[in-house]
Amino acid sequence: MRRLRIEGARVWDGISDRTSDAPVSVDVTGDRVESLGRAAASNPSAQVLQCEPGSVLIPGLIDSHVHLCLDPKLRTPDEQRALPRETVRAAVQSRAEQMLRAGITTLRDLGGGDGFEIELRDRINRGELLGPRILCAGQPLTSVGGHCHFWGGEADGPEQFRSVIERQVAAGVDWIKVMATGGLYTRGTRASTAQFDREELSLACGIASQHGRPVATHCHGTEGIRNSTAAGVRTIEHCSFAGSEGFGSDFQPELCAQIAAAGIWVSPTINAGWGRFRARESDSRFFRAMSRVLAQLLQAGVSLVASTDAGIPNVQHGDLARALLEMQAFTAQTPLQVLRSATRVAAQALQLEHETGSLVPGLSADLVVLPGDPLEDLEFLQRPSCVVMRGDPVSL
Repeated sequence: MRRLRIEGARVWDGISDRTSDAPVSVDVTGDRVESLGRAAASNPSAQVLQCEPGSVLIPGLIDSHVHLCLDPKLRTPDEQRALPRETVRAAVQSRAEQMLRAGITTLRDLGGGDGFEIELRDRINRGELLGPRILCAGQPLTSVGGHCHFWGGEADGPEQFRSVIERQVAAGVDWIKVMATGGLYTRGTRASTAQFDREELSLACGIASQHGRPVATHCHGTEGIRNSTAAGVRTIEHCSFAGSEGFGSDFQPELCAQIAAAGIWVSPTINAGWGRFRARESDSRFFRAMSRVLAQLLQAGVSLVASTDAGIPNVQHGDLARALLEMQAFTAQTPLQVLRSATRVAAQALQLEHETGSLVPGLSADLVVLPGDPLEDLEFLQRPSCVVMRGDPVSL
């Protein structure tokens, strides 16, 4: 069994409020963290990874909302669907590798049409490829002509709901994705408009639960957020309280408390592009509106998880580190709070806390070495010097 020893780096384990004062030796056996200690006994058979002075070792990052099948250089679904299938299949693998080299050791893919991300996940899990841990949702359930209907998940009525969900389960998905509202990416839908009512979403959640699958809902409009909260989904994506005047314009504070009481995680899909709204903060309605929404969610006790929606136009795969800087700016959280949203808290939301998200003995050795302490400055996340995935060092 392969052994790895990482030496010379201080450690933030994903749980503590601070980074260790001194370097901590970390021993890995197979794909698991075996032990942490300043004076652990050396193992002559172990490969030694000696870190540069000043390095900090952290748990691997988690991006909770991506689309591996989408090319961010293309602006429309028609352009995406015009690509040859083999081109897309190869690109899905390349994007996953790109994310891993950026320190993203776990990702949740929340929608595609052809199942290439499921195929890739299975190849990685069989050990045929070195890649990040991937959770998949397959074809999202959507209304007829609804958001992302071109991925094949259209449904109208209970029998079609069951058919779409059970088709995803048969394909091997980890999650069920439901488009509770329209979206900007699909012609003919509105982000503020609900696509399913409360009873329909409850039915979808019930069918998913019968198959042991949690549900994530795409929600921009407030009605969709309210319906999702009542239906008992596990994560709400976006949660932007969109109304007739745009994102954040139909904000309802009491709904934040309901989301918190239901124990639902919010995945706000803050990406690096949100920085453009901060260029002139005093004049940015979007910045003010979404900062208010996020602040109220946090104040109510809702946990936010880091997510980027990578793959949509101009949102690059592997750009989570830059996105976390925007998350810090929009939420006014500390680096510690933001980093937890991309490690331990995200693992809890994705039901992976017993597998990854923290650097503790017994969990998967998904690790990132940085040139400095991200709890002092999140900028260090953009310059990983080493990534370890399930105990294997990754070539950068």
